[in-house]
Amino acid sequence: MIEFTVTSQFRAVLGEGLHWDAVRSRLWFVDIHGQRIACWRPGDERWQEWATPQRVGWVIPLHSSEALLAGFQQGVARVRLGEQLTFDWVCHAFAGAPHLRLNDAKADSSGAVWAGSMNNDDDSRADGRLFRIDAATAAMAAVDTGYRVANGPAIHPNGRLLLHTDSALRILYAFDLDVATGRLANRRVWKRFDGAEGYPDGMTFDADGCLWVAHWGAGCISRFTAGGALLRRVKLPASHISNVCFGGTALDRLFVTSARAGLSPAQHAAEPLAGAVFEVDAQGVKGLAGRPAKG
Repeated sequence: MIEFTVTSQFRAVLGEGLHWDAVRSRLWFVDIHGQRIACWRPGDERWQEWATPQRVGWVIPLHSSEALLAGFQQGVARVRLGEQLTFDWVCHAFAGAPHLRLNDAKADSSGAVWAGSMNNDDDSRADGRLFRIDAATAAMAAVDTGYRVANGPAIHPNGRLLLHTDSALRILYAFDLDVATGRLANRRVWKRFDGAEGYPDGMTFDADGCLWVAHWGAGCISRFTAGGALLRRVKLPASHISNVCFGGTALDRLFVTSARAGLSPAQHAAEPLAGAVFEVDAQGVKGLAGRPAKG
């Protein structure tokens, strides 16, 4: 049985930031170290891409606007994509700290954005934080600290649970989320991953409340129950799998990013599809559309 196809030969150094834009019917993604923003419309043979002036961790469409909100190395900016990329800064969170950068993000139902950060030059340091970017004021506040590689926010369909990962520690944390106040509470360990499972990276909930996780270093994605029990695991032809999201008109298509970063010469030769975007057979499971950002 064929469990996946290749959506695009993107050749990302570090593919990330998947977001299904239901309004525009487009899949957004980025190449962090390749400094590119890309989008793809199902049915098109080729994706569009734009060069960025620095590393970019994610893009999320803005509500009622053609612009995007983007997490860059230095902070957050509003981006407009034409023949060339133009942007204006919302905040310079890491101005003067080039070793830090934003890494992955999701918007909640209020339009606020939850974004992680990390030390790009030394991920053994616990410099990473989880930030909340307010929908009304665009103020950026750290709500949790002490991460080595803050990664993969995912918000449950009921809107009351947020999961967030320290990939380097192989720990996935759960928080109670109050969208109205923008507060997190009751941080606890949701799941620990062992060495054979690689490092938990980007993730998303499906419409049934099950969690899909990308496994960096283990070449697969997994679906877990709300209690953390494994339901399905799909192997992919790249060691470093970085993100996963549902898309398509019926939200029944499952897209996955990968990376070439960190591969040895032998791995490069053995993994010609590393850096591509894949589509996995969701076997009838449907997901949730990416929420737009506001502010």
